[in-house]
Amino acid sequence: MTKPSKVSNTTHVPHIFHVIPSFAHGGVPIRISYLMNHFGPLVRHTLLSTDHIYSCSSRLNENVNYEIPDISNADKGNMPQRVLNYRKILRQIKPDLLLTYNWGSTEWALSNSINPICRHYHLESGFGPEEAINTLPKRNWFRRLALRNIEGIIVPSQTLIKICRSDWKIPDHKIHYIPNGVDCELYASPPQDDIIAGFTKQPGDIVIGTMTPLRAEKNLTRLITAFHHLRQTCPDQKTSLIIMGEGNERQKLEKLISDYDLTDHIYLPGHIDNPAQALGLLDIYAISSDTEQMPNSLNQAMAASLPIVGLDVGDVKFMMHPQNKPFIVTAGDDHAFANALIELTTNKTVREQIGTTNKNHVKNTFDQDRMFAAYAKIWGVNPSF
Repeated sequence: MTKPSKVSNTTHVPHIFHVIPSFAHGGVPIRISYLMNHFGPLVRHTLLSTDHIYSCSSRLNENVNYEIPDISNADKGNMPQRVLNYRKILRQIKPDLLLTYNWGSTEWALSNSINPICRHYHLESGFGPEEAINTLPKRNWFRRLALRNIEGIIVPSQTLIKICRSDWKIPDHKIHYIPNGVDCELYASPPQDDIIAGFTKQPGDIVIGTMTPLRAEKNLTRLITAFHHLRQTCPDQKTSLIIMGEGNERQKLEKLISDYDLTDHIYLPGHIDNPAQALGLLDIYAISSDTEQMPNSLNQAMAASLPIVGLDVGDVKFMMHPQNKPFIVTAGDDHAFANALIELTTNKTVREQIGTTNKNHVKNTFDQDRMFAAYAKIWGVNPSF
């Protein structure tokens, strides 16, 4: 499948080959989509999702020049055979730059580490549940081997900088810290009232929400249980919970919601194409993950003037303004998480003060223009852009 460029350019258009474990809707694919849209026809892309899911391509603008290659047999055989297949593909495609993403692309990284065929940057954004607490020794050794000849590694969090140095032995000059950026103006826009199917915000209703894939490491059972505790503790307060996202935990979460008798108060609308039009419906943003690095959703929530309740994993607390930090509780402390949610729900003044502070904080710290400038250098985009 190809989306041809609609704009010609007399200068060289860099060709980037992206290898990502999945291009389903989620933090990393969404960030890639923002970058591809921003640079438009100034870059040509070959996009390979190793799980063959490309649903996030719906976010790409018409002027983005990208191709999805037909290489369905490349991942057959044992690992040495796959690595040889990947090298053949790299020679055929002849990209200017190979970008590999997270653990699921490290065999492709290994294929370019042997007498490198092209420039190569690896991007690491976070871990699955198997590495939620600590990285795995066998994976660390493999990463050291696969990433030994990279030009650089891009990470969005201070936690990952430490891991690059200590666990993967990446030299400091190859580590590039590029925090996730957000379109502050877009996420400050008013909500679309009917964007959540079956939900209408009622006067006096405090709406708690989150945007995340429904996966185990996001620990949405923690959030649902905390919401249940909130409703038991504050029975006179109107409250709703909206969990925006899709994934393989849906059935488990639906059962828990039913067991708590909360089907009239918790909404699972699935993936939302325009989250900026949904965040304005919320009063509080909650993140219940066991593992994170620098979640895009927190920048978006801050830009929407929301206070945040979460746990101190990855860079979550680091991202916060000091006013919001007390509501980022110790990792794994479900009781403290529930209490923080109750405190914000019952204190309108604090909610509004933190929300206003967060909007200013994210604009001054994580505006997307900084991210675009950093990626332009790595991607080789014409500086006159």
